[in-house]
Amino acid sequence: MENSINIKLKVWRQAGPKAKGRFETYELSNISTDSSFLEMLDILNEQLINKGEEPVAFDHDCREGICGMCSLYINGRPHGPDDDVTTCQLHMRKFKDGQTITIEPWRSAGFPVIKDLIVDRTAFDQIIAAGGYVSVNTGGIPDANAIPIPKPEADEAMDAASCIGCGACVAACKNGSAMLFVSAKVSQMALLPQGRVEATRRAKNMVAKMDELGFGNCTNTGACEVECPKGISLANIARLNREFLKAKLQD
Repeated sequence: MENSINIKLKVWRQAGPKAKGRFETYELSNISTDSSFLEMLDILNEQLINKGEEPVAFDHDCREGICGMCSLYINGRPHGPDDDVTTCQLHMRKFKDGQTITIEPWRSAGFPVIKDLIVDRTAFDQIIAAGGYVSVNTGGIPDANAIPIPKPEADEAMDAASCIGCGACVAACKNGSAMLFVSAKVSQMALLPQGRVEATRRAKNMVAKMDELGFGNCTNTGACEVECPKGISLANIARLNREFLKAKLQD
């Protein structure tokens, strides 16, 4: 038998980047506990549209935990109270009947608000463009075993590559640091032979771009790892620091 709950929402509303934001309160009844968090927001918006009111703007795309666009700060946690999931994978069974749910956008100087719950995350794209790629000619498509890579290193590279760039690490960090994101993108190539050719330039350029865009410094509190929906390890930050120091020493 399907269960349902009644909830109260405190939603951040902001007409644009220059506008003053505020919390608006809404009440929803008979929300199925089997529905996802985004489906609940769809229901809210349908009711607002039927009343002739402005719907709440929020980001989403795949709704399968892959794209990382569903960036919402829910009751003080990026992606909400569940662990290792994105907002689109969060279900209403995680909330209690009569509960008040506070929904905010990511809070960071690097992620300015566009409207309501949508922030501009193109800063991550700029960091990738600064060096998060392999541009040298590494040959054609080789056989799987043509370039021997130890399995532990291959596994670590794949784990780092699972970062979806959602920005939860930035939202969780008291300093608004993007170190976990940058370190994951550096690690996935630093561990592989194809990425070593441009390793020093990559580390310096990506860190410089991160600083330029207004992200804070890492103080190793670990909140980023805890809130990351893909479980990206803090060990990647240590690797990024090593890569950066080696690049500076080579200079």
